[in-house]
Amino acid sequence: MPAEFEISKGKNKQFYFVLKAANGEPILRSEGYASKAGCKNGIASVRKNAKMDARFDRKKARNGKHFFNLKAGNGQVIGTSEMYNSESGRNNGIKSVGTNAGKAKVQDLSKE
Repeated sequence: MPAEFEISKGKNKQFYFVLKAANGEPILRSEGYASKAGCKNGIASVRKNAKMDARFDRKKARNGKHFFNLKAGNGQVIGTSEMYNSESGRNNGIKSVGTNAGKAKVQDLSKE
């Protein structure tokens, strides 16, 4: 199964995307968008910005787990990763987003 973006609609009527790796594991989740068009623009922004390592903000949570945010050129967070037990796991997640985002298909699960 190739990597894919999945668009869904939450109970709060917001649209979200998740980038899943080829193994089906989620590697990047979006913030909520008021419209499906906005969500699709977010996916386009991930495709563009995932090519630039400087757009990945590497973080460590209070619980010691590692994660990253992918930011747009204006500094706005486009997506946030899962939590990783190690720095190397987080770095592999960043590499996976960079590798997969450009060619990932979009699956619309929002039923609209």
